[in-house]
Amino acid sequence: MYRLALAASLVAASALTASAAEEGPRSCSNRTDVLNHLANNYSEAPVAVGLAENGGVIELLTSGKGNTWTIIITMPDGTSCMLAAGEDWEQVSQSLAAKGSGI
Repeated sequence: MYRLALAASLVAASALTASAAEEGPRSCSNRTDVLNHLANNYSEAPVAVGLAENGGVIELLTSGKGNTWTIIITMPDGTSCMLAAGEDWEQVSQSLAAKGSGI
């Protein structure tokens, strides 16, 4: 299940990185501050992680009940930027993903 979430995160992050760069500055800080902010304000914690082509680490964070989610990228220098966020996260089963349903 986490592979699907990771794949979705990487696809979303690659698209969002380009659009975010065009739109202006993103919400960035050191990783500890970003994780603390998301944990304290949204009860989010990392559930999937992957390595981006640019050397950054992509993380998907969700709240325990899936009410909110955030995708962040952390660069080798320790700076983390929030790339995307939303509500109503739902984990898709691998059987649905294989059929191409639910997306």
